[in-house]
Amino acid sequence: MGTRPGRRAAADDRGESLLEVLIAVTIMGLAIVAIVGGLVTVVLISGIHRQQATAGATVRDYGEAIESAVAGGGYATCATAASYASPAGFGTPSGYAKSVVAGSLRYWSGGAWQTGCTTDTGLQQLTIQVASDDGRATERLVVVLRKPCRLSDSPC
Repeated sequence: MGTRPGRRAAADDRGESLLEVLIAVTIMGLAIVAIVGGLVTVVLISGIHRQQATAGATVRDYGEAIESAVAGGGYATCATAASYASPAGFGTPSGYAKSVVAGSLRYWSGGAWQTGCTTDTGLQQLTIQVASDDGRATERLVVVLRKPCRLSDSPC
């Protein structure tokens, strides 16, 4: 039997109040904002990690290219940073720049690394770097170069 007009519904027939619906919508909205914020952070961090991995691999390739150039006869006595800045056969990926860190070239004196070259003993140290164009990833590598000793060279 239905209710007659003007009569109140039983207590178990009540619907949700407007306040309850507003609270539920607010809680769901906050949860969605937190989830979306977390996803945005994951995407950004993933992009930075990818750039760092690319820069790390590229700086190692750069170091190997310099070492290959030196092994092939490209050792420069009392070298400057420009001597090793552009080894043959090496190119950086787009969005990255390579460089020899200014002031990083050192020369072995027989007992310690020196910043000035008075006598080149055949051992040099330099720091190279690869950086992303947006500055979010920079990787450095210290490379030690040894003058190759061949039969045709004077005693090393």
